[in-house]
Amino acid sequence: MPNPLIAKLEQFTHLSDDDRAALQNLVAEPLRCYRPGTDIVSEGDDPKVVRLVLAGWAYRYKQLPDGRRQVVALFLPGDLCDHTVFVLSEMDHSIGALGAVTLVEIQPATFETLMADHPRVTRALWWEGLVSAAVQREWMLNLGRRSAGERLAHVFCEVFYRLRGIGLTQGTTCDMPLTQTDLADLIGMTPVHVNRVLQMLRRQRLVELKGRRLTIPDLPTLEKAALFNPNYLHLDHVGARFDAVGQHPAAAARYGA
Repeated sequence: MPNPLIAKLEQFTHLSDDDRAALQNLVAEPLRCYRPGTDIVSEGDDPKVVRLVLAGWAYRYKQLPDGRRQVVALFLPGDLCDHTVFVLSEMDHSIGALGAVTLVEIQPATFETLMADHPRVTRALWWEGLVSAAVQREWMLNLGRRSAGERLAHVFCEVFYRLRGIGLTQGTTCDMPLTQTDLADLIGMTPVHVNRVLQMLRRQRLVELKGRRLTIPDLPTLEKAALFNPNYLHLDHVGARFDAVGQHPAAAARYGA
């Protein structure tokens, strides 16, 4: 099965053939499939493995005793559900499947060997971890300071950029399996309010949603409406100085490789 983690990490640095082969070997680990709406791991569980999403969308969430839920992260194909989580004694959050999800469960020893033997992969994972932290900061800003319309538009922009980075967009269109309830739990509003805001974005011809597909007719205009700056995603080959030798001559010359 193709490993979308390779495409994701190559947004940060260009990997060698050996690096890519080692990452591809990860999908030889046990595959697990989850139905929509089921938990992949629950708060309080012992996190024994590293999970890599291969297909479908998952989400990290926290839930109050009365059932109120806050979605705090989205996992798209190529995302690791925390590559160091196995050092904890128990999960402090839950991860659920938005739609049908296929993932690979990687044993900690396998992952540690990969990082020890492939330093470029390790560096790329450092960048990936920093980007994940940057996304969390942006989500905090979204909840605390953006208006309802800006919040929803911002989610659509971010998802589109992340999917485009791993080759999962088709022109101006991408998957959007998030229901209005999911969006409400993500941006801190009620489903009714989300519906109103979504209708407003549609009337303004900023987005089109049909059959769980999102179309953005004019991305720069949607970015302006969302006050969206993609710099926090760091998709501009920020790890170029760690590129595999011989893969990018211009970058090698620039950094003295």
